[in-house]
Amino acid sequence: MQPSQDLTRQRIRSIDLLRGIIMIIMALDHVRDFFHQPAMITDPLNLDTTTPPIFFTRVITHFCAPVFVFLSGLSAYLVGLRKTKAELGHFLLKRGIWLIFVEIVIMSFVLTFNPNYNFILLGVIWAIGWSMIILGLLVRGSYALVLIVGFIIFVGHNILDYVQLPDGKVSFVFWRTLLTSPGTLLPVGGNHFFLVGYAILPWAAIMFLGYAMGKLYAKEFDPIRRRKILWQIGLGLITLFLLLRLPNLYGDPNKWETQSTTIYSVLSFFRVTKYPVSLQYACMTLGPALIFLAVSENWNNRFTRFATVYGSVPFFYYVVHFFLIHLVCMAVFFATGHSMAEAVDPNSLFVFRPVKFGFPLWIVYLFWMGIVLALYLPCKWYSDYKRRNRYWWLSYL
Repeated sequence: MQPSQDLTRQRIRSIDLLRGIIMIIMALDHVRDFFHQPAMITDPLNLDTTTPPIFFTRVITHFCAPVFVFLSGLSAYLVGLRKTKAELGHFLLKRGIWLIFVEIVIMSFVLTFNPNYNFILLGVIWAIGWSMIILGLLVRGSYALVLIVGFIIFVGHNILDYVQLPDGKVSFVFWRTLLTSPGTLLPVGGNHFFLVGYAILPWAAIMFLGYAMGKLYAKEFDPIRRRKILWQIGLGLITLFLLLRLPNLYGDPNKWETQSTTIYSVLSFFRVTKYPVSLQYACMTLGPALIFLAVSENWNNRFTRFATVYGSVPFFYYVVHFFLIHLVCMAVFFATGHSMAEAVDPNSLFVFRPVKFGFPLWIVYLFWMGIVLALYLPCKWYSDYKRRNRYWWLSYL
């Protein structure tokens, strides 16, 4: 009996390890938004203005959102092992609604520090919330239903890149919000706006496939077979990415082109589309993630224990890290001689982060490491608290 229990802990540790690593990397992109001087005025993936270090700093964080969403689906399956279909569906529905509330009410303020809520960003938490609501409905059916729906949307949604709806129609807004939005700005009243940053269904498909992958982590599943399957699917996704990307066949509206130098040609090749998440983008990021799950199952060292702390409390980390980044930004804003009169910049969405504020990239990396390290003890405390207690509300935090 004891070996089975140890293996279960190892499996969970590998999932938390991967989640922890992508949470650490994720903070880099968010720190860059607040502290890198050109972050508010240039696109780090624009080949005409970027540099390889800036491009890499953005692209490495491309792994974060799809892996985070995928592991959310996998975790939903593991939660379902202790519940009936109806109980799991009800739980996912409530948690999805809660996450949408968090995105609109809590994260909007944490990001902007604007109590008037003039700008509300509907980002990854919004997408996860809606994905959980839809998954909560699908799990009442069958495992096969979740897998088939997820696969069809995952592979086929880029067909819609070739379909155009008339601009300004209700159907156009609905279509973009669900499937094709690179960022839809929705005015509400005269001075309030919603920005739909994450089209719902392509991200939901990633969660559905994560849920389907959860079957590999059932207690009775052979670990050797599990690792082999993870390797095969991971390599398959990477191969599919290369087969689609090299000839610019299908799966990403942003075609790569040969540039004036080899390094910029490589940058063009990996400049895949995140908004909305494309098939090529998802294959490029999820393939290596699955291979990592396969090889890391038995890892146990100082770094894995460090990273697992963050991965064991992803929601707590996500909310608190944004709040801490913005607080530090505010402190640095005043420490560098800025006044309260400069706190609100009409060209910036974030209070205490004017467009002309910021530092070189190497200083951004120092801020990133400091933020991550500062969060270790709070995350460890909360992880230990969750392990010691079984209050119902902890499953929502």
